Amino acid sequence: MTDGPARWWQRRPLAGDALFAAALVLLEVAFLLLTPPEFWPGRMPGALAWSLLAAAPVALRRVAPWTAVGLAVATLMLPVLLKLAPGTQGLAFMVLTYTMAARRPARQAALAAVLLWVPVGVTNLVAPPEGVLAVGPGYLLLNNLLIALLSYAVGRAVQARRTSVRALRERARVAEETQRSLAEQAVADERRRIARELHDVVAHHVSVMGVLATGARRVLRRDPDAADEAIATIEDTSRVTLREMRRLLDVLRTDAEPAADLTPQPGLAGIEALVEQVREAGLPVTLHVEGTPGPVEEGVSLTVYRIVQEALTNALKHAGEATAQVRLTVADGCLTVEVTDTGRGPGPGPDRIGHGLVGMRERVGLYGGTLRTGPRPGGGFRVSARIPVESVGAAA
Repeated sequence: MTDGPARWWQRRPLAGDALFAAALVLLEVAFLLLTPPEFWPGRMPGALAWSLLAAAPVALRRVAPWTAVGLAVATLMLPVLLKLAPGTQGLAFMVLTYTMAARRPARQAALAAVLLWVPVGVTNLVAPPEGVLAVGPGYLLLNNLLIALLSYAVGRAVQARRTSVRALRERARVAEETQRSLAEQAVADERRRIARELHDVVAHHVSVMGVLATGARRVLRRDPDAADEAIATIEDTSRVTLREMRRLLDVLRTDAEPAADLTPQPGLAGIEALVEQVREAGLPVTLHVEGTPGPVEEGVSLTVYRIVQEALTNALKHAGEATAQVRLTVADGCLTVEVTDTGRGPGPGPDRIGHGLVGMRERVGLYGGTLRTGPRPGGGFRVSARIPVESVGAAA
């Protein structure tokens, strides 16, 4: 996409102002061509050269404003030395006064106006123009004073408007962000309210299924019809519960989360394959299992798998030349998983911990377990989690 004229003018200040200075010279040439020949300067090429010199400070008005002011004041000697008054000189003084007033603080703008116009007044008193342009010094002073005040006032008005526009834009941006934040907060609050209500519904259905299953087991032999009816009710209730669970997950899922993955979640059975993958990636890993883990909850099984996955991933990233060991122990109604490595481990800074260890702690805490992480005494890093396990068929 090409830049518009305003954007081009802002991005290339020196080129834009040089064209502006050339336009002032062309404007003076046009006025000269419209005046009678007897009022033309004696040497037209020389007059144009001095006109270009008088307009040169305009080209620097944005890239070097104080330099432009100094050059403009220096050109005041042209009318005295050459008996020539370029028309671009007065225009340049007006443009510079406006520029300083529009782009600088009030004190700097006032100082620039004084530096520009006080020498003009002194020049008019010491060496007033002669010939057809000869007028009284008082008239010249009043005329220059009015031009200076007008240029300064227009510049300050433009600066005030720019400041007001910037303030309004910033206020609009803050208001828009606040409105967006309030809307997001309202949506999040509503989602939490709906999630609590759906949680109550799901919990009720699950409780009903548990009561019906218990009753069906007790009357299965002596009253098969009643047991069959209870089982049918459990079947219908489970379908309703599954639908409500899906709605609950849809409510809790944010827009930034990816779509649900339909593949089965990994568990204890997938740890051996995970260890093999990490070993192929370049980290020697050994797996030791003590005890025989019976059927455990899928959530606990998934938590143990994620702990091993995150710990091995961190070891692969930070341990360097090292070896790792994964140990699973089932004893005293608890499942213990320990992942150790002999590498250097993550850096000491808190920003090197990442979200992985925080996620481990949240997962373990959800099932009433404990998590310990940190450097090993003999070197390396250690991740250890202990989670109480219950039989899948145990009564709640």
